Amino acid sequence: MENKFNNKKIAVAGIGGVGGYIGALLAKTYPHVTFVARGKRKESLETKGLTLHSEYKGEINVFAENVTEAASLPPQDYIFICVKNYSLEKALSEIAPAVTAETVIIPVMNGIDKGEKTKALLPRAMVIDSLIYIISYSNPDFSITHQGKFTDVKIGVKNPTEKEKEKTAEVCALLNNAGVDCIAAEDIELEIWRKYILNCAYNVATAYYNNTIGELRDDPKKAAEYEALVDEACTVAKAKGVKILPSHRDEIIYRFYNEHPYNATSSLQRDINANRPAELETFGEYLTREAERLGLSVPVSLKMYEGLRQKI
Repeated sequence: MENKFNNKKIAVAGIGGVGGYIGALLAKTYPHVTFVARGKRKESLETKGLTLHSEYKGEINVFAENVTEAASLPPQDYIFICVKNYSLEKALSEIAPAVTAETVIIPVMNGIDKGEKTKALLPRAMVIDSLIYIISYSNPDFSITHQGKFTDVKIGVKNPTEKEKEKTAEVCALLNNAGVDCIAAEDIELEIWRKYILNCAYNVATAYYNNTIGELRDDPKKAAEYEALVDEACTVAKAKGVKILPSHRDEIIYRFYNEHPYNATSSLQRDINANRPAELETFGEYLTREAERLGLSVPVSLKMYEGLRQKI
């Protein structure tokens, strides 16, 4: 399998916390990896390479075979899209010339409908949906910090064809061979919602209070609100027909109290603090809008979404 992938062209667009982690491990393993970047990040990747500081994988510094802007990307076998959700349409438009009927696109980002959007904008490509559990972020020097002794990638296609099943297994092998822990999900919609529910609490609560996960845990009132955010998101998911079970809810709560590092922050929190564009629409607006449409009450989610809107 390794020899097969050594002949493949692999691109990673968006070399931030997620794309930097995936990109570093792919470039360490395979010879034909391209990083899609621009500006000072592109210059840094060309001159200094990509540095990953990982509690799980150690210190890694790698140079991709190519570093290019999206418009100059040649045709690829696999493209991992790791941009923020609000940048998805622009990123897909820019990479369109590199997409052939044989290209597999894997959008690895937050949100519920990224796979559907990708299919709609690039219909000739095969799209494999995904999610990743990871705590990672980009530093001012463009290196990537990865916290915790885990990552967890799940990929899949809703109601897949045989060819889509084959390609999903192929992408799984590609990632696992590079050290990116990945499994093919039997129900990718469920798995995406499980991650989304976690983020509706994790990102929203840390950003609203500007606290680390540990600081939220230490405050009984804030911890109770965190649980309420999880419960409200579960209620919306169930109303939409997603097969969320009590055990899924309990696992998210368990992670909050027992697994997330004390000093962990969220991408939404960091982006708001740095006055950067933030994924509030993804985590707050979508959920509260869907709750209203479905006639559901989500008071804690609504309070925090409205409060965060005032910060942006």
